[in-house]
Amino acid sequence: MNKKITGTVIGLVLVVMVQAQSAETKKYVESLCGCFNVEFKYAETFAPDEEYKFHEREGINGGTELTFPVEVSDNKIVMQHLLIVSEGMIVKHWREDWTYENPEIWKFTGNNVWKKERLPEDQVKGKWTQSVWEVSDAPRYQGAAEWVTLDGKTFWQNTTDAPLPRREYSTRNDYNILKRTNRLVLNDKGYVHEQDNEKIIRKDGVDQLLVEEKGKNTYVRVDDKNCDAGRAYWKKTQPYWTKVRQAWEQYLAAHNTVALKNSVDDKVLHEHLFALAKDYSSGKLKDKNVEASVKSILEKFWIENGATVAASK
Repeated sequence: MNKKITGTVIGLVLVVMVQAQSAETKKYVESLCGCFNVEFKYAETFAPDEEYKFHEREGINGGTELTFPVEVSDNKIVMQHLLIVSEGMIVKHWREDWTYENPEIWKFTGNNVWKKERLPEDQVKGKWTQSVWEVSDAPRYQGAAEWVTLDGKTFWQNTTDAPLPRREYSTRNDYNILKRTNRLVLNDKGYVHEQDNEKIIRKDGVDQLLVEEKGKNTYVRVDDKNCDAGRAYWKKTQPYWTKVRQAWEQYLAAHNTVALKNSVDDKVLHEHLFALAKDYSSGKLKDKNVEASVKSILEKFWIENGATVAASK
């Protein structure tokens, strides 16, 4: 067998091996989809400053959450979360993309700014990247890790910088980086999202720990019928939210930095987009006008030079 044929055979074997590994671990990612009862708990645990006043523990009964794939390929699954508060109140929640051996991430640097980074091959080999996006489909945080099974537990764990969580960014400004250690642990009832977080004050490249936090978010699988209202909502609004996601994808592909204004006309980005979604579901906004209307909103928040977050208008 000549060298050319040998090289081709080896290449094909490697491709098959990668595909097999991707398929084996993809089932773990797919198990994050379903209809769940959710509950969120957070508690600040340790502060280096003895004078620090701990915030009260938070326990949030999130109700029912539907997570479902909106885009699937061999190495990527795009999942949408919908929070079902009641049959008449459905909230388009966060989105997560899972990509196998993804070499490109958006790194949060603070102050509503994310920068595109290219990772070396050895840092992503065999790993799945979780990309978390805001309810507005704006960037939030990304991290890569392998799915592993150890001592009978299957889990994925990563540490990455992120903006303040939604539960806090409207009520406090005493830190500017949340260094998140996210641990997704699968179980026979669903999964648990454990968090070991550090709330950090970052200034001039120097980090100061304000306080540590423990989080425990539980997802318990329930009968799919409990999420029928969510599916009905998505059937009505899916074309609209697809245009929002596509507008973001086009912008991210064309830029190396994303910087966003905090608000425009005293409203944050998702408030503008949710209002437009309401117009769409009521028939006030027609399909032919969705793309232009969405871009009109996003362009008011995008800061092209990425240098400084402009003041709210």
